[in-house]
Amino acid sequence: MSDAQNEEHQSAIKTPKQLIIAVAAGFLVPIICIVLLVQYVTAGKKVGAGSEGQTPEAIAARIQPVADAGFTFKDANAPKQLLSGEEVFKSTCSACHATGAAGAPKVGDAGAWGPRLADGYDKVVGYALHGLRAMPAKGGNPDLDDIEVARAVVYMANQSGGKFKEPEVPAPAAPAAASAAASAASEPAAK
Repeated sequence: MSDAQNEEHQSAIKTPKQLIIAVAAGFLVPIICIVLLVQYVTAGKKVGAGSEGQTPEAIAARIQPVADAGFTFKDANAPKQLLSGEEVFKSTCSACHATGAAGAPKVGDAGAWGPRLADGYDKVVGYALHGLRAMPAKGGNPDLDDIEVARAVVYMANQSGGKFKEPEVPAPAAPAAASAAASAASEPAAK
């Protein structure tokens, strides 16, 4: 039985030469693995962070004025350019009326728009101008003119089975008032 126990506890290294090879392999194998790993990591062309920052395009993007990014400047004294119903729908109304958010009737859904269209043009436009339930007045865009809101209502209603007529744009009042003031000023001079 003692011979069987000795055979179980014998080492694979039996000679000093095998011991030297095992010790050398114990040191060399990890070192070779580390060297190969470093070669693998550094082999490809790597661009360091910030090295692309000196290109003319990157410099132009950095020094570009912040106000130019996505802003459209308007001349406050210029006459207002009214948007079409489709433009107002895309910019303001589509957030709710394209998705049906907050119970808004989706454009194109004749079933959802039917009861609203039955109320008539004036009432539906009034809802849009003054707000209704979750919808704020003018769809939450106070910059819209009443005629623009009416155009958007007509666009959405007609896309959903309605037959509303496009509202007519009233003549600008400023030129009429200016001509009346000019005629009033010329009358005393004529006498």
